Amino acid sequence: MLEKLTQYRRDLHQIPELGFDLEKTSAYVKEKLISFGYEPKVNAKTGLVAFKKGKLNRAVAFRADMDALPVTEMCDVPFKSKHEGKMHACGHDGHTAMLLGFAEYVSKQELLNESIVFIFQPAEEGPGGAEVMIKEGALKDYNVTKIFGLHLFPGLEEGLIGIKEGPFLARNAELEFIIKGKSAHGAQPHQGVDAILAASNLVVGLHQIVSRNINPFDPAVITIGTINGGEAENIIANEVKITGTVRAFTDEVFETLKSQILKTVHANKEQFNVEYDGFIFKEYYPAVNNDKTLFELVKSSFEENEYKLENAYTFSEDFAYYQKEVPGIFSFIGTKNVEKDFIYPLHNNKFNFDEKVLVNGLNFYIRVSKKLNLFK
Repeated sequence: MLEKLTQYRRDLHQIPELGFDLEKTSAYVKEKLISFGYEPKVNAKTGLVAFKKGKLNRAVAFRADMDALPVTEMCDVPFKSKHEGKMHACGHDGHTAMLLGFAEYVSKQELLNESIVFIFQPAEEGPGGAEVMIKEGALKDYNVTKIFGLHLFPGLEEGLIGIKEGPFLARNAELEFIIKGKSAHGAQPHQGVDAILAASNLVVGLHQIVSRNINPFDPAVITIGTINGGEAENIIANEVKITGTVRAFTDEVFETLKSQILKTVHANKEQFNVEYDGFIFKEYYPAVNNDKTLFELVKSSFEENEYKLENAYTFSEDFAYYQKEVPGIFSFIGTKNVEKDFIYPLHNNKFNFDEKVLVNGLNFYIRVSKKLNLFK
């Protein structure tokens, strides 16, 4: 299978596509699924669902994401991206390859009990393909009762399985707004309303929210990522644009962050006599919260030297939408290999991995399935 998994991954790596617009990727996956004997159904524009019927009227689902990132690849490999400015920098080519390999494996098995559903999903990187897949029946149409997801991870040693019970990945939101002041000569600041001064104080205030409003034992993040404004060194800035991100692991903490951000913005407006234009607090994905029973099942499927109990990470993943519907568990497959220079983080333009880890992912699916008594 390693040869096949490698070929799947390298074929997909050369045709990275974004969001829901995965025409080439979807066509490739569909062709493979049909060759394995499946009749894939299209969901969420370019997503695919394949189904293998078991003896019971319920199913277990396995999900892979297929979309890439708007990144210019810097890896010197013979299977480099052919789509300029796009790259599989988050391992989704590997995720798709692993699930294709598992689909092929299952196609040759006689299912003993529950059916198996293979979900190939677009738009994980945004705006959230999982939610659309669910709305279009990817779970309900097959009576899915549990779901599994995998993600390649360079923060974990190559080949290890990373697992965690409970909150694993964070709920997130993005901030975007423009502070509007009034221009004046820099030598006469009293005649203007300084948007830069207001923005500077706002950034400080926002970064104080976590340290003074959130329990130190509850992880939370507010980060201002960009601040742009001003026209010249001797002009009071008329306008400043700010963007940032918010992360939390519980709805309670998230709502506290949201409330305090709104209060801080309002106070800043009053204090500096500025206006806010186009204030956006855009909520994205819920927190990934791994089911206790499935965690124990995965843990018991491997020897102690084959897995690592992970900490929570403030990344976000739309796999969380599936977990809002049915019990689910999201796990890591380690790709870190210092000797081969596979050390670059997710979303980096040099992210790469040894394809032998794809076998670890396939092995994960097979062992879990056998533990569930899906097949012999």
